[in-house]
Amino acid sequence: MKTWHKYTGDAAGLLKEMVAIPSPSFHEEDVCRHISARLTEFGIGHKVAGNNIVAYNRHFKPGKRTLMLNAHIDTVGPSDGYSFDPYRPDYETAVCPVKTTLEEEMKGCPMTSKDTASEYTMPLSSNDFICGLGSNDDGGSVVAMISAFRHFYEMELPVNLMLALTCEEERSGNGGMTWLWDHFPYPDGQPYSCAFHPDWAIIGEPTGMKAAIAERGLLVLDGEARGVSGHAAREEGVNALYIAIEDIERLRKHEFAKISPAMGKVKLAVTQINAGTAHNVVPDSCRFVVDIRPTEMYGNEEILRELQAECRSTLTPRNLRNKSSATAANSPLAGCAKALGLETFSSPTTSDWMRVHCDAMKMGPGESSRSHRKDEFILVSEISHAIGTYIKFIETFIENRL
Repeated sequence: MKTWHKYTGDAAGLLKEMVAIPSPSFHEEDVCRHISARLTEFGIGHKVAGNNIVAYNRHFKPGKRTLMLNAHIDTVGPSDGYSFDPYRPDYETAVCPVKTTLEEEMKGCPMTSKDTASEYTMPLSSNDFICGLGSNDDGGSVVAMISAFRHFYEMELPVNLMLALTCEEERSGNGGMTWLWDHFPYPDGQPYSCAFHPDWAIIGEPTGMKAAIAERGLLVLDGEARGVSGHAAREEGVNALYIAIEDIERLRKHEFAKISPAMGKVKLAVTQINAGTAHNVVPDSCRFVVDIRPTEMYGNEEILRELQAECRSTLTPRNLRNKSSATAANSPLAGCAKALGLETFSSPTTSDWMRVHCDAMKMGPGESSRSHRKDEFILVSEISHAIGTYIKFIETFIENRL
């Protein structure tokens, strides 16, 4: 038996318990308390800050640099069309509808080594499925990271190891990593003056244990064109809809000059439009929504200024904080991924990566394609594989970080 397999049963059990506890963003109290109780059972000292959980390895020392494992404990709401109760993690009839999709999905699944590959096989039993809301996003990462942290918890390490389980990720809330980054609770016995913002972070999200070394940000703009109302039959007024259409065409044709080596061009799409009150009234207002996925080549403020200069409509950002992210050049994290043969890629989805201010990468069990849709699931074998990969990654990181 591989060393990490002894953690798999506890990890699968905890994940099923988490799925059974509704934990939408801003309502994570119950699942936070439950995870906290299980960490206590595992002998892991930790602190609860709001609905966030933070733990440090037993031999934490302020003079050492720190590697953080981070995953989120909240979920989105259940999608329409679930074929089973989204809070029932062992619903076996869910196996049938996902089996064919799963087999296609698992073809060519990356392995860290031949040794790992021999342990990671196609499931033959419904016992390998954990179904339900949050099982894939992001419960698999939560329990696999807890297991890896548990493995190293009592060891004297040349770096500090830190576990941060955060809330409100799915809704970009201010009480999760955004708040936690500036308010990490200090370990027992450590002076308040010691600083421990982590130096490196692994962000747990469903990536099939591929290593995301870049992640697009998210910038949503609310556009409004203003005109003058009038009677359509008399050709009165200034049609705000026409102004908006002209601006939308300019946005469609706009080319951002700076191209990311990892992510390519900034992506932009107009996704909503609304105008008018009656068929015979020239609209004096037209509102539209622009969805933008930035790269690390642009700040969100820079994108806003560039697009506003193209438009007569007023563009108002909903949030300027959701920045793009990229693993630092010559990062030891990227070096570890290469040493282990992990496939690297650029992620189109956002995560808590954009809220940490240190060198980071994103990697976790499950598949992004299963997230935020009906009949969510993850495999116990994927979780076991992730535990082993995290442990190997941390061991390699410790050996080669300098």
